[in-house]
Amino acid sequence: MDNHELTPKSEIDARIRNLQKALNEASIDGAVITQFVDLFYFTGTSQSGHLFVPAHGSPVLLIRKSYTRALKESSIENIVEMKSMKEVPAAAYAAGKMAKLGFELDVIPYNTYKFYAKLFGESEITDISPIIKNIRAIKSPYEIGMMKKSAAVLDAAFSEVPAMIKTGMKEIELASRFEATLRSRGYGGGARMRAFNQDFFYGNVNTGASGSVPTYFDGPVGGPGLSPANNPGGAGWKEIGKDEVVYIDYTCVISGYTTDCARIFATGKLTDRLIEAHRISLEIQNETTSMMKPGINCMDVYDKSVEIAKKYGLENNYMGIGPDRVKFLGHGVGLELDEFPIFAKGLELELKPGMTFAMEPKFVFEEGAIGTENTFVMTETGPEALTLSTEDITYI
Repeated sequence: MDNHELTPKSEIDARIRNLQKALNEASIDGAVITQFVDLFYFTGTSQSGHLFVPAHGSPVLLIRKSYTRALKESSIENIVEMKSMKEVPAAAYAAGKMAKLGFELDVIPYNTYKFYAKLFGESEITDISPIIKNIRAIKSPYEIGMMKKSAAVLDAAFSEVPAMIKTGMKEIELASRFEATLRSRGYGGGARMRAFNQDFFYGNVNTGASGSVPTYFDGPVGGPGLSPANNPGGAGWKEIGKDEVVYIDYTCVISGYTTDCARIFATGKLTDRLIEAHRISLEIQNETTSMMKPGINCMDVYDKSVEIAKKYGLENNYMGIGPDRVKFLGHGVGLELDEFPIFAKGLELELKPGMTFAMEPKFVFEEGAIGTENTFVMTETGPEALTLSTEDITYI
C-alpha cells in the first residue's frame, strides 16, 4: 500500500470546486456521490461509502468500509466512519436547507433510488450525472500525465507481441501472454464502464474468421469468447492458423486511468481487401483527426469517417459487418471506457481542450477484423496521440 500513487490534494480540491460551481449554476443545494469511480474522482479513494458535497461549504466523506484505507488514501478533511445509513442525510441536513439534492441517477438502480428518496424525504432528488460527466470529460495535466503512463505500458506490450505469436497456439493463450505483460507493468484490472450491462474485461484477441463473430458488446469487433456465459466475446479456443490476420485490441488501466489501442499482426499473407481496408482505416484516422479543433462537432467527425468508407464501397463493413455494425467512430476514455466525448451518429457535442478519447476506424470481413485504434488528448491546436507504437501491419 505504501507504493500506491495517491491523488494529490490539489486535484481533489479543484474537482470539488468544479462540482460546487456546477451545483450553484443548476440551483442544486448539494450532491450525494455513491458510485465507486465518481467517489475515487472526487475523493481519491474508492472505498465503500457516500460523499456529500454541499453547494457551499466543506464536503463530508462517510465511509462504511474500509475506513482505515479511506483515511490513508483521501485528502478530504472530514472523513467519518459510518455506522448507519441515517448518518448520510444527517450530514447533508446539518449543512443547511437541502431542497434539491443531486444523485447519479444514470447508475443507481430503481430500488436503490426509491430507498434514497425515502431516506432523504425532505429533499427533491435530481439527476447530476450529466454534470459529473462533463466535469470529468476535461482532464487536468495530472490526469493526462497518468494516461501517458498507461499508454506507454500498452506500447511496450505491443512491442513484445511478435515474440508471442506462434501458429497452432490458441487465441486464449496469446491473450493470456499479452495480458501478463500488461499486468506485470501495473495494469490494475478490467476497464470500468458506466453503461448498463456493458461489462468489459481486458480487451480482444481475434484471429482470422473469429474477428467476424458478433457479440452483445457495443463495439465494432466481437469474437467468440470462451463460452456464451460471462464476457461472451474476445479470445476463444480457436487455433491461430497460417496466413491469418491477428487483431489485438486492448485497454490498459494504470492508477485508474484507461487508454485504448488496437494493432494488427499477420501470420503470413493477408487478402488484398484486408490490406486495403487497413490502409483506409489509417486514412480515416488521419482525415478525421486533422479536422479536429476545439469547438468542432463530434458528429461531423463521425460523418466524415462514414463518407470515406462509402467512397471506397466499404460502408457495409465499416465498424462491424452487416446488421452488427455500430454507429460511432470514437469514445472518451479516462477513469471509465465510455466517457465524453462520443463521436457518433446524431450526437452533437463540441470538442474541448483537455478531452481524452480513443478513435477506432475498423473494418470487419468474413476472413477477419482489421483497422487501428489510438488514444488522443485534445489540445488547443488539435489532437495529440498518446499511444505511439507502429500502426503498420506487423508480419510474423
